[in-house]
Amino acid sequence: MQSLYDHNAPKKATNLSINSDLLEKTRKLDVNLSAILEQALKQKLAEESAEHWKRENATAIKAYNSFVEENGVFGEEFRSF
Repeated sequence: MQSLYDHNAPKKATNLSINSDLLEKTRKLDVNLSAILEQALKQKLAEESAEHWKRENATAIKAYNSFVEENGVFGEEFRSF
């Protein structure tokens, strides 16, 4: 399976604007903002990629489901469950 992004790519500094109270409170708790942001972006990227894949393959999925409704699943006659 292809990776969503290059895990070995170098880190890059960036500027962000976030709620000042949120920033202050997380800093007091010694939260690693970079790690949290990377985790959130990774999750969002996975969600968006999955949605994109579904939209891109909607026609094929619909055709397959129609085929299964009409013909059943391949090998179904050999299933014991």
